Amino acid sequence: MGILKPLVTALALCAVHPALAQDRLDDLYTALASAQEPDARRIAEKIASEWMRSGSPAMDVLLARGQEALDAGDTQRAIEHLSALIDHAPDFAEGYHARATAFFRDRRMGLALDDLRTTLALNPRHFGALSGVGVILADLGREDLALRAWREVEALYPAHPEAQAAIQRLEIVVEGSRI
Repeated sequence: MGILKPLVTALALCAVHPALAQDRLDDLYTALASAQEPDARRIAEKIASEWMRSGSPAMDVLLARGQEALDAGDTQRAIEHLSALIDHAPDFAEGYHARATAFFRDRRMGLALDDLRTTLALNPRHFGALSGVGVILADLGREDLALRAWREVEALYPAHPEAQAAIQRLEIVVEGSRI
């Protein structure tokens, strides 16, 4: 058993207990709520990095392949990889979020909204999914609902680079201009 026991012990120490990961995310969200740029962007990136961790190296590979296909503009291949990921890890919110992005780029708005809805059911604080909902709903002429989505983004991530402009634009459409 020579090297195996220390290796197993090292791997166990490297694994993050789900409660510890959740505590780390809670701390990041708390920091994000009051952070200004550029700190807010760095915190948001750390949160997004946590979202990308499925807990399975094989699932992380499927997510990476889906992202690579998206980056290459191959939405169909991305959808295939991300659908396989979702089939094997149906509780992994980021799989749905990434596939929603692929559907959005493929102009399949209904499927994108369905995946964003699932993302938010699994991770209600996913400001990326909320902003995606806001963009799609505004495109579909549902500015009232888009405004609600962007306000939720702002509540989680006040320094979000697009939230303020989207909220101001949608408030004029939904609520009228202020005198």
